[in-house]
Amino acid sequence: MGFMTFLRNRMGIILVGTIGFAIVAFLVGDAINVGKPFWAASQKVVGTVDGEDINIDDFGPKVDQNLQQFKQQYGGSANPQMTAMAVDNAWNGELATILLSKEYQRLGLDISGDELFDLYQGKNPSPLIVQYFGNPQTGQVDRAAVINSLKQQSSNPQLKQQWDLLEAEIEKQALQQKYANLVKNSIYVTTLEATDEYINRNKLADFSYVNLEYASIPDAAVKPTDADYSAYYNDNKKKFDNPAETRSFEYVAFSVNPTKEDSAAVKTQVEKLAADFRASKTDSLFSAINSDVKVPYTYITKGQLDPQVDSAVFSLPAGSFYGPVFSGSSYKMAKIQDVRFSPDSVKASHILLDAAKLGGVDQAVKMADSLKTLIQKGADFAALAKIYSVDGSKDKGGELGAFSRGMMVPEFENAAFNGQVGDLKVVTSQFGVHLLKIEKQIGSSKVAKIAYIEKNLTPSSRTKDQAYKKASAFLNAVKDDNFSAEAKKQGYTVSVAERITGSQGYAPGLDNPRQLIRDGFAAKKGDVLTEVYQMDNAFVVAHVTDVKPKGVLPLESIKKDIEPLVINAVKAKMLKDKLAKAAQGAANLNQVAQKVGRTVTPVQNIVFSNPVIPGAAQENKLVGTVFGSPVNKISKPIDGEHGVYVFTVNGFANPAPMGNTFKQKEMMLQALGQRTLGAAFQALQDKSEIKDNRVKFY
Repeated sequence: MGFMTFLRNRMGIILVGTIGFAIVAFLVGDAINVGKPFWAASQKVVGTVDGEDINIDDFGPKVDQNLQQFKQQYGGSANPQMTAMAVDNAWNGELATILLSKEYQRLGLDISGDELFDLYQGKNPSPLIVQYFGNPQTGQVDRAAVINSLKQQSSNPQLKQQWDLLEAEIEKQALQQKYANLVKNSIYVTTLEATDEYINRNKLADFSYVNLEYASIPDAAVKPTDADYSAYYNDNKKKFDNPAETRSFEYVAFSVNPTKEDSAAVKTQVEKLAADFRASKTDSLFSAINSDVKVPYTYITKGQLDPQVDSAVFSLPAGSFYGPVFSGSSYKMAKIQDVRFSPDSVKASHILLDAAKLGGVDQAVKMADSLKTLIQKGADFAALAKIYSVDGSKDKGGELGAFSRGMMVPEFENAAFNGQVGDLKVVTSQFGVHLLKIEKQIGSSKVAKIAYIEKNLTPSSRTKDQAYKKASAFLNAVKDDNFSAEAKKQGYTVSVAERITGSQGYAPGLDNPRQLIRDGFAAKKGDVLTEVYQMDNAFVVAHVTDVKPKGVLPLESIKKDIEPLVINAVKAKMLKDKLAKAAQGAANLNQVAQKVGRTVTPVQNIVFSNPVIPGAAQENKLVGTVFGSPVNKISKPIDGEHGVYVFTVNGFANPAPMGNTFKQKEMMLQALGQRTLGAAFQALQDKSEIKDNRVKFY
């Protein structure tokens, strides 16, 4: 009965609540169904600039393109640092595109039809048109080729797409140049500024000083108050503007470097491998299968191998076996197949035939042989190259210029370097069938053809498993508030990575930190990250120790960081009082020095623009005060970077009158112009609302 009575009394409330819940559920359910694309889209947003989203589908390919460029520029495979650079490059490009587009619109900047025509076909072609249609030797644009290519767009969709991209980039570059010129033309240098700069760089000051270093007072003797911290913070607030949100970490690394047992096991394997290598009849195949580092089976010049191996290989005769030797972090061994003298570089031309279009390699070889016969009978090689070659060099008659070893595929390289000047050779490579003409061979050096094996000394699975178990056990033992204490208890070293940004590709002591950083930015201050992170040579357990938001940091978050500076500020007050008392009634600087037990230090030929004091490093405030002080008067105490100073100006040497004001202004304008564009772009960023979500994706 009690329950039924309760229902009767509460039925109105229950019905209203149920109906309300049903309406909310209906609306939310509708929002979920309708909003799925919106939520899906929001999960793809890499960042937002003034409300304009940057989508990962557009951003990702730009990162990949930057990464490919860096790989070509620096060589090797991608690593976290290179990837971070590529992400930053793509991000800055997106910021520039969005922010500058809005700025162009605000300023009314655009490119007219006549300007575009001039950029494509006129007297002032775009650098991109010069790049794609210019003669490499003369730099002149082939305007007929430009017009012909433009006409072919209507019948070639792929060409149309390429031209659309090229035209967009040409217009973008032209607008950027207009904006750059507008910014540069907005700056100027007055005669007064030019004169001041000239004097600051050429006026000389001679002075003497007495100083008391901050180090003369032990840090333990100074107890800064809250007022001291506040005073320093308020006087230096600009220094504490954090440009991007950061995280700081404590971490323990569990090494997976090879043990003595691992080294012994690898050595045994290498010795067996060496015996098999010596007996092998197919050296190139054997080395390709067994080496951790691939060295092409072709002739190499001295200096391309590890120095120890290189020296031995080039001193041994053909047929010798070298190794195994341990150098660096790997075992190395080599079979010397041949040693000879060979050209340093070769100048050659070729006609490249596409085997697929000619019905296979055999047919392409027959075609190459036919062309070879024609040339031997007097036909012009360059003319045939323009007709038959599918390589970009055909427009230059097949000329490849001069190349050294390692620049061409092995088959082509061997034919070019092992032949004689004037030879015509048919060569098959991964690119097709070449008819090679050796034009010239330059220089002569010793080369060696070797079969090479390198085996890295790596930790065993057992070593990795043991390190991982230790890391996992430590992770299970630590809590958010006892990370350092537990590490110390277990005898582990705690390392620190401070002020790491979300897009950073490196961190002190961590060679592959991206996943750790991503997880760290999803965590709160004090959290122990819940994963064991695998680096190249260690497993890592980490703890977020600090979170610093973007913007001016509050005093409490930097109090520990500025403690040494605040202590020096307190010391400065104490030392200034001491020097001020010593200067009272003193007739000269020597008397001040005697009272504080120091000597007078003379300084000569100091300029305002280079405030470095010999023996005392850079002291901006001291030198600035010197140039504004009268001669032969004891100064007030000045607190500098390294101590407190009292000085007397002995004299100034003014420079000769400036001979060419225009040249001085021009030099200053050039320096200002280089800084102004970057400053303008930074100002646009500062005044925009930018949300950076890159850490969720990279």
